Amino acid sequence: MASQVEQTVAKLLAGTGVTLNGSATYDLQVHNPRFYHRVLAQGSLGFGESYMDGWWDCDALDELISRFLTARLEKQGHSWRLLLPFLWSHLLNLQSGSRAFTIGRRHYDLGNDLYETMLDARMTYTCGYWQKATTLDEAQEAKLDLVCRKLNLKRGQRVLDIGCGWGSFAGFAAEKYGANVVGVTVSKEQVALAKQRYPNSPVEFRLADYRTLNEKFNHIVSLGMFEHVGVKNYRTYFQVARRCLDDAGLFLLHTIGGNRSVHNTDPWIEKYIFPNSMLPSAAQITAAMEGLFIMEDWHSFGTDYDKTLLAWWHNVQQHWPELQAKYGERFYRMWRFYLLACAGSFRARKNQLWQIVLSPNGVPGGYSSIR
Repeated sequence: MASQVEQTVAKLLAGTGVTLNGSATYDLQVHNPRFYHRVLAQGSLGFGESYMDGWWDCDALDELISRFLTARLEKQGHSWRLLLPFLWSHLLNLQSGSRAFTIGRRHYDLGNDLYETMLDARMTYTCGYWQKATTLDEAQEAKLDLVCRKLNLKRGQRVLDIGCGWGSFAGFAAEKYGANVVGVTVSKEQVALAKQRYPNSPVEFRLADYRTLNEKFNHIVSLGMFEHVGVKNYRTYFQVARRCLDDAGLFLLHTIGGNRSVHNTDPWIEKYIFPNSMLPSAAQITAAMEGLFIMEDWHSFGTDYDKTLLAWWHNVQQHWPELQAKYGERFYRMWRFYLLACAGSFRARKNQLWQIVLSPNGVPGGYSSIR
């Protein structure tokens, strides 16, 4: 006979189509009965940690999460423990200059071998563009080309890449469009590998916080970095971009977005994947840029991130025998939960992906949207 806590969890799942220990690929298979107490007491943090500990499994983890979020399951369970990140984010600036390099050390410096096997050939750690693509490499090349076309990038122009990663955009823009690119990142491993990958290109990579920038560029791009800025710093971020952008230039912001304004992120993501991160809302972005930029275009294609994340997980699975000795089983389960839970979140339309084109004074005659 099921215990009271098991019955409580089963009742919470009733509207999701998910069954405890059922036969569907998205059903939750519980191996340790302590799971029920843990998830009720600790919410999403306990849910993710108990998966890492092997207390439960699910064949289609991405679909499980998608069903949870579509049913708005997160609104049915609450824990005082979940209030701490919320209160902490209101009291402190978790993305201050002194904390800027934390995300580099804890996430992007995990190991270039991991990211080289997971990502496409250019090592692009942002959403691909799958409109006509059939492979991850094609989707990422299409995304990088889309960015260049939206900027109307010309040979010889100087571009700033805020959050340059391993140099994928810089290398592409230099090779395909003849641009000169300066990329900044807070990851020392990214800088080291980017310099190795593009030794003879007109690109420069710097280990630097964006707040230190004060020089002019024809255009600015920022692909997948704004999620680390934090709401307390949004205005500063746009002020830096404005002071570095020529009056006739364009600024393309590529970011994951949320459907409502928040001041913190999911506790499990905060602890294990992206410390001091949060997803901006459309309202927060527009408020922070007001008076600094004119919005020329807003392109939403978050469902493409579902495909991108699944492709990344496929690559990790395929290359796991090469990585297993270094990273171990618990990391494998953590990384699987991260990638597939995020895929489910985009599938449920809980998260969005936006490309926003901004100009300082408005494009004369108007901006033509490019897709």
